[in-house]
Amino acid sequence: MKSILITAILSAMVFGNSMSGWNNADEEKAAKAEAAEQARMCHVYTDKIAQYKKTMRHDEMAQATLNNYVRLQTKFCTQTHS
Repeated sequence: MKSILITAILSAMVFGNSMSGWNNADEEKAAKAEAAEQARMCHVYTDKIAQYKKTMRHDEMAQATLNNYVRLQTKFCTQTHS
């Protein structure tokens, strides 16, 4: 009886450790995907700002649009990952 209990506990520990490694791989994959998306959005807003400055009007609404693009660029280009 004692050996069955010990075997069950050891099996549970081994199974638990193998599952945590699987979960870490998923978390790493998700973190890499998020980092790639952040880099993509940084590039998108950097290009968008450059293009918008070439063609923007000179009024308050155009300046507000540019300010929003700059805000989003700052968000995506300087965001840190924990």
